[in-house]
Amino acid sequence: MAAAHDIIETELDRVERWRTAELMRVGFPGDDAVALAARFDVDLHEAISLVERGCPPELALRILS
Repeated sequence: MAAAHDIIETELDRVERWRTAELMRVGFPGDDAVALAARFDVDLHEAISLVERGCPPELALRILS
């Protein structure tokens, strides 16, 4: 019988996954959302607010970077 490999997700992994999902929910493309979610120097709420107020995600990414 093959050994099962448990995938251990850290708290940081869970937070990044949640941040990515939130960014994608408002319209950030997948790759951009993943990259932005990993940057804890970027305020998630600010990123979401920019897009919700009409800023295109591509421009919001440039503003936040």
